[in-house]
Order: sequence, then structure tokens, then C-alpha cells
Amino acid sequence: MALTALALCSRALLKIGAQPIASLDEGTAEAEVAANLYPATRDGLLSLHPWSFATGQESLPRLAATPAADFQYAFQLPAGFLRVLSAGAPGSSQGLTYRILEGRLHTDASDVVLAYIFRPDEAAFPPFFASALATRLAAEFCIPLTEATSRAQMLFTQAEAELRTARHADSAQATPRAIRDFPLITARG
Repeated sequence: MALTALALCSRALLKIGAQPIASLDEGTAEAEVAANLYPATRDGLLSLHPWSFATGQESLPRLAATPAADFQYAFQLPAGFLRVLSAGAPGSSQGLTYRILEGRLHTDASDVVLAYIFRPDEAAFPPFFASALATRLAAEFCIPLTEATSRAQMLFTQAEAELRTARHADSAQATPRAIRDFPLITARG
């Protein structure tokens, strides 16, 4: 079965002892809480770390309108964009000076390759992330549905531990990044 927002929310509801839901718009208190808290919680966790399943690179389209000050060009951000990791010229996704303003990337370069975090479909979530997200959702749902603050605190603690484990598992899927241009190394000569 493919992972969905509904499945994640139902898993979180079960963790707090609530009834699972059949739809995010079914009209129950559980469905209302899930529908309102799920998107922000999901996007918040996705934005915290450069997850391999939610990281992309893309050449950005330049906009006709130019920035009012500081930079020469403005670029359209990709659909599903959550956070910038870096920006560079073609052939490299890093090295440019830029700023995100009004939902656009501003820079002096005429062409930009962006490395960024995006919002993937839930079916792309690996098990380690899905588990951490469901536990975090349970913590978020706990107070509005059960009013049990101690249980909510315990779930937040558990969610943080699962998130640390998920970040570690995800980070182990790539070659570690080398430290570049670190002032203390440069000072040693």
C-alpha cells in the first residue's frame, strides 16, 4: 500500500489512542486536527535536513522583471520549493551570492542552478522518515484531541529521537562533505 497523508495521520491518531480516520474532510475532530496540522508539520520536518529523497537540483528560469536593488536578475523558484541549500552557475550548484525575496531568487548571475529541498509525494518517504513524521504528528495531535500534556511531551521526546535516527540513516546514503574554506585550517597554513 502506498504511503499517503491519510495513512500517516491515521498512524499518528492510533499512537495517541484515537480512532483512525477514513478521510481528512470527514467532519470529525480527529480529521479536522489532522487536516490543519499535517501540512505544516510535514513541511517543517522536510525543511529541517537535506533529506536525500527531498533534495533536488534545477536550472531556474529567469524572470523578465528585474529586482529593484542589490541584484541584477530574478529567478522563479521551482514548484514544491521549501528551502534553498545553495545556488551556483551551470555546472555547479554552489558558489553564487543570492537572496530569496518575494518568492524569487535574486542574484547577479545570468544563469542559476539551484540545490534545494522540495515537497515530495508521501509515497517517496522512506520508512525512517515516515516513522519520525507519524510520531511527530501524534505529538502535535495529542493536546488538541486528548488534552494530555505529559503524553504530548513524551511523544515530542520520542519524535526527536526518531528524527535524529532518521537524519543519521539519511546522511549515511552519501559521501560526507569535506570542510572547505574553514578559517582555522587556513590560519594554520
